[in-house]
Amino acid sequence: MKDIYKKRMAAVREGLAAGGLSSLIISETAALFYLTGEIIHPGERLTVLVIRKADPAFWLRNRLFPLKAGMGLSMEDAAATGNPADISFADGEDGIALLSSLLPGGKTGVDKTWPSHFLLSLMNLRKDLSFTNGSPLVDRLRAVKDEEEIKAMRLASLINDRAMERISHWIHVGVTEKECADKLLSIYKEEGAEGFSFPPIVSFGAHGADPHHMPDDTKLSENEVVLFDMGCRKDHYCSDMTRTFFTGTPTEEQKRVHDLVREAGELAESLVRPGMALSDLDRAARKHIEDGGYGPFFTHRLGHFIGLKEHEEGEVSASSPLIAQPGMIFSIEPGIYLEGRFGVRVEDLVLVTDKGCEVLNHAPRSWRIS
Repeated sequence: MKDIYKKRMAAVREGLAAGGLSSLIISETAALFYLTGEIIHPGERLTVLVIRKADPAFWLRNRLFPLKAGMGLSMEDAAATGNPADISFADGEDGIALLSSLLPGGKTGVDKTWPSHFLLSLMNLRKDLSFTNGSPLVDRLRAVKDEEEIKAMRLASLINDRAMERISHWIHVGVTEKECADKLLSIYKEEGAEGFSFPPIVSFGAHGADPHHMPDDTKLSENEVVLFDMGCRKDHYCSDMTRTFFTGTPTEEQKRVHDLVREAGELAESLVRPGMALSDLDRAARKHIEDGGYGPFFTHRLGHFIGLKEHEEGEVSASSPLIAQPGMIFSIEPGIYLEGRFGVRVEDLVLVTDKGCEVLNHAPRSWRIS
């Protein structure tokens, strides 16, 4: 196992000690990859990584989901190398009973995605254990990217920039939202991405007033607002960006709303620096839109964290307790949504640096006419 994974697992173990936990049960696919480099999608079958405070970590997995070559270690080898041990079971065997026999007493952390039927079975077997949400022990590490992660996210965002340029020049009157989404997937593959990081939002006209509209068979007309919220996955890491532009000639209000949204995002980005409260970024962007007369129509938080998943723990909102640290990557995405008429959102990803921030997206933000 690479040193970076050992370092991350050691940081989790330190978190166990600080939080008074004896062990942590991890099942989330992205967290497993972050800590070990293993990609496992076990479906409904029990497969977890358990990190213990005082003893070697171990995999408890269904044998249908093998680990990489060389990762099947005994407890003795795990103790000597710092890699997790490998304990497996077959379909029909009681994996929870096996897990129960290996957990130390005390407080046990469980990640937020572990199915409740596994947890309830374990609770029935080990009434001496107490349980708590242990996901923050990993989430707070994932919130601050290292250089390799930053490199991957820059590349994913570069591909997203190129894809936005291509789709904005390809789009034409008469095409449907679904056809645009299909075209986006082919563009991403041609640009070297592994696929979507999330299902793209393609909104024509009044559909843009729904922040999470899914593409349908609506055809693009002349003089229409077009909104693309899109992202790809490259080397396991995600990108995310939104641009809004027009076919034909926008109205004065459409131009005014677009400028207001763009300015709000640029204002928030200009304030990003280490030590900045993320809640203040939300307030600054929201006040700019309120001062422009559209406050009630900015209906969501300013941004979210991103990395191995398109939405990770941590948000940029008025209630966020988080303080910007170098290595954090999150979105800045103000929007205005006028029901039955149109919507505008402009979104970038920003990386907090030692002195300020780096905007990862470079596709034009203007209300350019396609």
